[in-house]
Amino acid sequence: MDYKWPKEFDELATEARLWVKEATSDLFNTDDGWLVGYSDEFTLRLADKGWIGMTWPIDKGGDGRPEVERFIVTEQLLLGRAPMAGSFFPDRQIGPVLLSYGTEEQQERFLPSMRAGRSKWCIGMSEPDAGSNVAGIATKAIQDGSHWVVNGQKIWTSGAQSADWCYLICRTDFDTAPHKGMSEFIVDMKSPGIEVKPIKDASGDSHFNEVFFNDVLVPNENLVGEINNSFGQTMRQLEHERGGIDRLASNQRLYLDAKASVESPNALIRQQIAEIETGYKIGRDMVLRNVLRQTPFPQYSAVTKTWCTEFEQKVANFVGLVTGSEAMLSGRVARNLVYAPAYTIMGGTTQILRNIIGERILGLPREPRPQS
Repeated sequence: MDYKWPKEFDELATEARLWVKEATSDLFNTDDGWLVGYSDEFTLRLADKGWIGMTWPIDKGGDGRPEVERFIVTEQLLLGRAPMAGSFFPDRQIGPVLLSYGTEEQQERFLPSMRAGRSKWCIGMSEPDAGSNVAGIATKAIQDGSHWVVNGQKIWTSGAQSADWCYLICRTDFDTAPHKGMSEFIVDMKSPGIEVKPIKDASGDSHFNEVFFNDVLVPNENLVGEINNSFGQTMRQLEHERGGIDRLASNQRLYLDAKASVESPNALIRQQIAEIETGYKIGRDMVLRNVLRQTPFPQYSAVTKTWCTEFEQKVANFVGLVTGSEAMLSGRVARNLVYAPAYTIMGGTTQILRNIIGERILGLPREPRPQS
């Protein structure tokens, strides 16, 4: 396979690489910047550059650029450790979901502020008793006249501490199958009855949160898509979340920096470097198949995320190995080593995704439950 880009794509990658270096020169850079790097100033610079919503249709305020160009730009943002968390969720999945399922009024109301980098979003999906089982959510939304009344709890909600809006998944029909009776809402995070509690992870970061909803009122017009029929919408949103380059390259810059510092590596280290270099090419090809809509089956993003995030953990272990005892000191390497287990948890655990692969792609039978 020829992995060379057309000339114009090489030029875009070079432009993005140089721009990221300049745009962050007076700010800060961080590994996993798409998830933990919040900088309002950088978000505005990214918006001014036109790289938020760049693939959205022109008549919806976007530039109508091909998905592969977003891939190229995002890859350079990740390699440059850009603090882009403030715009990543709207650009990656919430904007596209509204373009697919939102009303004209919702698109006109919310897309321009996303594109301008002036609204931050979080996604209310995971729950304490549901985990990666989206169909198991219990947060309730009950219609009362012109509003819905929401009660429940979400957890692992990235960016909730600073979000303006929450894209919330609720149960709205309580007498039907688990994967039915779900609906999606746009919730103002300033609404009375919302409480956000940050969760500090092992790296010392607090981008994850618990979010509690106590009689929160949501206007009827903030319902997205079909009532009681949002499971398919949610699955489509997860395809955006699971199949991107962010699932492969979160710690790639750390690897490149560590590799450059290794002097005269022995044969074992050289073999591991070769395996990692090959792994990046395989993972990148998998992501590109998602981007170019060349996947052989609808659930391909589950395969991509499983392979890529397990690979990211291998990268973290390699960096720790070549860094040696210094890996125990506070710094980038130590932070990545303790954070790496999250790669195969967030966005759907590897165990759940392997079930999806086995049952929905390979057609394997479910293991019978033991009789009590």
